[in-house]
Amino acid sequence: MTATSSTTAAAGDVRVVGLVAAAHFMSHFYQLVLPPIFPLLVGVFGVGYAELGLVVSVTYVVSGLMQTPAGILVDRLGPSRVLIGGLGIYSASVFLSGLAGGVWWLVPLMAVAGFGNCVFHPADYAIMTARVRPQRLGRAFGAHTLAGNFGWVAAPVAMLALTQAFGWRAALMILGGAGGLFTLYLASQASLLTGRPAAIRSAPPASRNLLASAPILFCFAYFALLSASQVGLQNFLPSAAMAAYSLSLEAANFMLTIFLFGSSIGTLFGAILADRVPRQEMTVAIGLSVAAALSLVLAFAVLPFSALAAVAAAAGLGMGVTIPARDMLVRNAAPEGATGRVFGFVYSGLDLGAAVTPFFIGQLLDRGMPRLVFAVAAGALFVAIASAVVVTKPSGRRKQIA
Repeated sequence: MTATSSTTAAAGDVRVVGLVAAAHFMSHFYQLVLPPIFPLLVGVFGVGYAELGLVVSVTYVVSGLMQTPAGILVDRLGPSRVLIGGLGIYSASVFLSGLAGGVWWLVPLMAVAGFGNCVFHPADYAIMTARVRPQRLGRAFGAHTLAGNFGWVAAPVAMLALTQAFGWRAALMILGGAGGLFTLYLASQASLLTGRPAAIRSAPPASRNLLASAPILFCFAYFALLSASQVGLQNFLPSAAMAAYSLSLEAANFMLTIFLFGSSIGTLFGAILADRVPRQEMTVAIGLSVAAALSLVLAFAVLPFSALAAVAAAAGLGMGVTIPARDMLVRNAAPEGATGRVFGFVYSGLDLGAAVTPFFIGQLLDRGMPRLVFAVAAGALFVAIASAVVVTKPSGRRKQIA
């Protein structure tokens, strides 16, 4: 390949990853628009954290159930239409949440949000696998994850700022409207996100045993355990920190922000490692061990606020390093022509963990046990390490299924 064609190919990869990453940013951003205002909603709606956790769980239950069907649609129809439709649905649900008259009005809206959320991982990874050169896939996956992390980082800051300026209802409507505008822009760029339609049309259907194979099931278990830890920290770290350490709402949300920022920096380094280190499971084991140990520090140590923030940032760093390696493990286990299905099924493990965790964590907070939030997160990470290490590469890796 000449220098000119190599530069053109790299530019094309950057454009594709940029669009997909921006959509991923929006999906993660929307996942954290409600948790930062949980302390306000407890008073506004007269409910406990367990009820609010249940509301959040609805999104992940629906998303988890629908993610594999979304992956099938991606493989059959192409990823661009599925991705654009999902973002539009998610944006509309956030906008309408600003009009909710009570906490139970949020339940159907969060169910709709789940339908929107289910499309991103199968569509995004199908696009990148088809359109990005293999030697850049680790960095592409890392950029994709990094954009999602930035969405998590930005959501508490944007939501609190807009809530202070206009109130929480207007804040949700503004953010939902912004997503709608971006959906229109993404639709105008759909030609870059089509993947390889001919390959998609000619791909044979997945065998019945594909999703029940040992590597795929272990990946699913890993994702579910990782999600239980991530959701417990991301959704309830501010509430747990306020109760455990007597912090203000602003200080507790800063801990969440610095945790997510650390995760983003870790993902940046992890993306480089994913393209250079073949033993992806070792990266996962080391990174999660660090994160789990530091979560135990948050659970049991008595520290000043500056030290708490530093530990939270380091824990996020350890988790972030593992993300690109995790996605490469799944990509290596997915036969050609089944990328959407495999990523859809495996990523539904994230939704399973996310669906189960909020209500349980909310119960811990309601019962006055905020430090156990961090201990539960650590326990899930330790078990997740075992699931990742035993993932093996199937024979005929990346070959088209017959």
